[in-house]
Amino acid sequence: MAPTTLTAARAGFPGALAHEWIKFHSVRSTVWTTLATAVVPVLGAVFVAATESLQPDDTVLGGSLTASIPAQMLAAVVGALLITGEYGSGTVRTTFAANPRRATVLSAKAALVAALMYVLALISCTLAYLIGDAMLDNGRYAQGEPLPALFGIAASFAVAGLLGLAVGTLVRHSAGAVTTVIGVLLLPSLLGPLFGDAQRWIAGVSPTSALEKLIQTSDATAETVGSLGPWPSLLLVAGCTGAVLVIAAGALRGRDV
Repeated sequence: MAPTTLTAARAGFPGALAHEWIKFHSVRSTVWTTLATAVVPVLGAVFVAATESLQPDDTVLGGSLTASIPAQMLAAVVGALLITGEYGSGTVRTTFAANPRRATVLSAKAALVAALMYVLALISCTLAYLIGDAMLDNGRYAQGEPLPALFGIAASFAVAGLLGLAVGTLVRHSAGAVTTVIGVLLLPSLLGPLFGDAQRWIAGVSPTSALEKLIQTSDATAETVGSLGPWPSLLLVAGCTGAVLVIAAGALRGRDV
């Protein structure tokens, strides 16, 4: 092994994280998708407030964050692109040559996407709520409870990003990973009612379902997103995502690039 490779390997997690950050902001697709993730909730809040296109039983929080659902899907896409882009360009070989510890590389990617999505979502969704609160008639709609919900909303974005990363690691192809992760986000809510009493677990296992409960939208009925509460749903989603990430880490270590 060359001296430079030994140095990179010994750098461990901090060096891998710094390397991932450099790669992240040098790739246009991930940068633009990340920017879209941050901008979409704000634009959605302006549109909903300007048109007052809310249900009578909706909340200011839920209406303001209507566009946070597609934004969360974009967060998952960012996570997938973080690794599938390297497989597509072939630079993943260079990454693993510089740092043979694949678990460390994946951990660095996970830390980066989770932290980035959490911070961006917290800022973006808070701003969206403040815009909606300022533009909507407070006497016409219930306010909702923004705290501590906004912290959970940001966490759901981080979880979606990690799910995208796990799926991207397993699929290794951008189009396939994006299609798969969006399907994973949407299908539990669509298929949940088919499973009878197990619906509350099936429908509640999607980050999108947890998000809809956290933003307190009137669309978050038990029939569509399960009957678990918002925080139990978020914990369930985080646990399932962690399990998928562990499986992805095992697959990454056990197969050729």
